[in-house]
Amino acid sequence: MRMTVLRTGPLTVIKDAGRPGHAHQGVAPSGAVDRGAYERANALVGNAPGAAVLECTLGGLRVSFDEPAVVALTGTDAVLTVDGVAAGEVVTVPAGAVVAVTMPRRGLRSYLAVRGGIDVPPVLGSRSTDQLAGVGPARPAPGDILPVGPPRPVGPPPPVGPPPAPPARVATGPLEVDLGPRDDWFTAEAIATFLGAEYTVSPAGDSIGLRLDGPALTRARSAELPSEGVVRGSVQVPPDGLPIVFQADHPVTGGYPVIAVLTPESADRAAQLRPGATIRFTRAPD
Repeated sequence: MRMTVLRTGPLTVIKDAGRPGHAHQGVAPSGAVDRGAYERANALVGNAPGAAVLECTLGGLRVSFDEPAVVALTGTDAVLTVDGVAAGEVVTVPAGAVVAVTMPRRGLRSYLAVRGGIDVPPVLGSRSTDQLAGVGPARPAPGDILPVGPPRPVGPPPPVGPPPAPPARVATGPLEVDLGPRDDWFTAEAIATFLGAEYTVSPAGDSIGLRLDGPALTRARSAELPSEGVVRGSVQVPPDGLPIVFQADHPVTGGYPVIAVLTPESADRAAQLRPGATIRFTRAPD
C-alpha cells in the first residue's frame, strides 16, 4: 500500500519509538514527542509497538491511500475526517478517500497511524525524524508517496463510524518531577520557587525543548558544570535562570545544571503544551 501526502499543515514529521544506543555518535533517541499518544495510535490499528506514524503539529494534514486502509488519530481533540465527513478515532477508509486532520482546539501534536506502519527506510535503526541532529527521514512534503508496510495478523478491521474519540490528553495539573541530579546547584529559595511558581510556555519552544517564562532560579554555585548527559524531560536551567524542558529531540549532553526531570507521563503532557500555556511543577510521589 502507498500513502500520498496531499498537505502537511504547519509541521508533519515521521516518528516511531526512537533510536536509543547512539549517544556515542552524538545522536539522541528522538522518537515521538508524546509517547503515550503515539503508542495508543499504533495499538488502535493493530500495529506492532515501534511502528512509524505521522506526528502532526496543529493539524492541517491531508493524505490518501491507493488501497483501503485502517487509520487512527490520537493526541489532541483534532477531528479525523474522511472526504470531509467527521469520523471516529479509528476508522476504515476506502482507497482514494482524503483523510484529513483538523486543527485542534486543545493540545498541540496529533498522531496519525495506519495499519502496517509507514515503511520508509530506517536510519540508525529508526524511522524517526530528529529535528536537532538532522537524522532520519526528511519531512514529508505535498506530493510525497510513503510506503505502508504489510499489516500483522489481527482480528477484523473496525467498522466505519466507531464511537467518538475520548477527551484529548492535555496538561491540566502540575507536571510531576523528580528533583536532581543537580538540584544542589540551586538555593533553597530557588527550589521553593521552582516547585511553587507559575511558568508560561514561550513561543520559542519546539520538539527540542520548551522554553519557559517566569521567575528566574538562582544558583547556589557559580562554577561551570562540565557537559553531561541529559534525557527527555530534563529541566535545564541556563545562566538567565529560566528553565528549559527538554523534549524528544533534545541534545545528547547539556552544559547547564538540571534541577529536575519530568516523569514519563508528565513529559508526554508537556508535549501537548502550546505557547502561552501556564504550568506548575510538583514533586512526584515516592
